[in-house]
Amino acid sequence: MADHNELGWKGEEAAANYLASKGHRIVERNWTFRGYEVDIISEDDGYIVFVEVKTRTSAEWGNPEDFIGKQRMRRMIHAAGLYLKMNCVDKPARFDVVAVIWNKQHFELQHIEDAFLPFL
Repeated sequence: MADHNELGWKGEEAAANYLASKGHRIVERNWTFRGYEVDIISEDDGYIVFVEVKTRTSAEWGNPEDFIGKQRMRRMIHAAGLYLKMNCVDKPARFDVVAVIWNKQHFELQHIEDAFLPFL
């Protein structure tokens, strides 16, 4: 496995553990369907939460969350719609971001709730 893939996997693991410690019930990890992917799907306070995890080794070139563009948001929104329909989920959806920085000793995490809203 390439180093960047391993870092991403470890960042997602740290993010899932962090969310679980905050009371989220993790429903899916790395959910994929027809080319769409969501890093983490959880339930929190009556919401179904679609989480994008961005992991970096530093913020030297920008914060991890700054690297989530509109195209990625659109794809997450579309994936969420597919997931909700396929699983007959009748809960409000929320889109969160967990930004992760690995400083060679431990992970620093920032959880951004309601990071973005579906576009019209």
